[in-house]
Amino acid sequence: MSFLEYAPAPESQAILNLRDSYGLFIDGEFREGHGTPFASISPATEKHIATIAHADASDVDAAVAAARRAYDRTWSRMSGADRGKCLFRIARLVQERSRELAVAESLDNGKPIKESRDVDVPLVAAWFFYYAGWADKLDHVGLGAAPAPLGVAAQVIPWNFPLLMLAWKIAPALAAGNTVVLKPAETTSLTALLFAEIVQQADLPPGVVNIITGAGETGAALVGHGDVDKVAFTGSTSVGRAIARSVAGTNKKLTLELGGKAANIVFDDAPIDQAIEGIVNGIFFNQGHVCCAGSRLLVQESIHDEVIDRLKTRLSTLRLGDPLDKNTDIGAINSAEQLQRIRELSDVGEAEGAERWTAACTIPENGFWYAPTIFTNVSTSHRIAREEIFGPVLSVLTFRTPTEAIAKANNTPYGLSAGIWTDKGSRILAVADKLRAGVVWANTFNRFDPSSPFGGYKESGYGREGGRHGIAAYLKTAAPTVALPSATARKTVSKGATK
Repeated sequence: MSFLEYAPAPESQAILNLRDSYGLFIDGEFREGHGTPFASISPATEKHIATIAHADASDVDAAVAAARRAYDRTWSRMSGADRGKCLFRIARLVQERSRELAVAESLDNGKPIKESRDVDVPLVAAWFFYYAGWADKLDHVGLGAAPAPLGVAAQVIPWNFPLLMLAWKIAPALAAGNTVVLKPAETTSLTALLFAEIVQQADLPPGVVNIITGAGETGAALVGHGDVDKVAFTGSTSVGRAIARSVAGTNKKLTLELGGKAANIVFDDAPIDQAIEGIVNGIFFNQGHVCCAGSRLLVQESIHDEVIDRLKTRLSTLRLGDPLDKNTDIGAINSAEQLQRIRELSDVGEAEGAERWTAACTIPENGFWYAPTIFTNVSTSHRIAREEIFGPVLSVLTFRTPTEAIAKANNTPYGLSAGIWTDKGSRILAVADKLRAGVVWANTFNRFDPSSPFGGYKESGYGREGGRHGIAAYLKTAAPTVALPSATARKTVSKGATK
């Protein structure tokens, strides 16, 4: 079989006007950090992009203080309509700078440009548009009387969707009237700092949005700060546990969106061609750097061989390479550390008896790369079936009955997402009702909408982002006043209850 040859089609970096170095964004302006600056590099080439400031405890204090001043003096006092106008301006500026943001995201993160251009950045704008519409409707959220903002929100986001996770956090917080201090991941700080420029362009009051960069200790100082009212974290389960312990016993509100090991269930009556594309999108989108990735494929035994053969054929057509090339399907792994983890767990899977198949592709000399990989003959006890690999690695298990599929799908400490592929609507509803997952996709996978809540169960965290639930996480309401019945009324009720 021969395939068409694709000529290189790289997106130009000329649209970027990057600085050599970036400071911390505090109180509406960039300033130097007091920690040791670090380099941001391209995971595809390992070349230097920019020098990033490192925030220490004093910088965290300054950012939280700026957010508190802005909350007390301006942002919480503004009308919802005026806050909504600010969010609308941000959304429009994201659209105006969409090409620039997409190139910066792919350069800094390693994901293919067609994903950052067609998925990430449009969703960022959609999130701000959506919550801009909520800003003057807080009385209709359904939480009760007099909903009010919490105060200062500390937000820590991961490296897999840097700009999108920023939007998921900042948009509802601002719409609800809170101010924020956000810390992006150390390896992907670039687009958060470009977003700081958008905040300036949108003329937000100084201190409403503060962005501090640094490593784990910076995030820990921010989460543990005594003047923070709300903590929102997306990342690993281990760090989520540590955050939950640190805020226990305080008055801080907390939402956690953590790891996942999603089951993608394919029944024998599924539309196979559509399912194959859904499987590929479920685990190989963004190099598998997706917390809700369908990393466990559960295939009904009678169609196992056909699905695997078709899947191997499809993976053989995927193009791995330059993330800025518009033909690229599989980009670079985000960091050397993550690549090492993917390799280690894949080696463990093979040592435990699973059968490895890797798509044939040319690995570039520089950068961090891992070819799309499938493991068959996987047991539920294997580590690759239980631990989050967070890379382009798919574990395949089989089942005979819907009951067995549900049992295997739920046999995980995680509970973030799942997928069901079948031609029967009744089966979709019956199976989805029994899956312990926060999001269940039917005959599709990895589809997101700002009006739909997203979140998980068990070790995948708690709380929801998106939709009405997402803004509710940033609001408090006055406790309702309950009038106690009189003694006579209580007697009447008691008599009625005994008849």
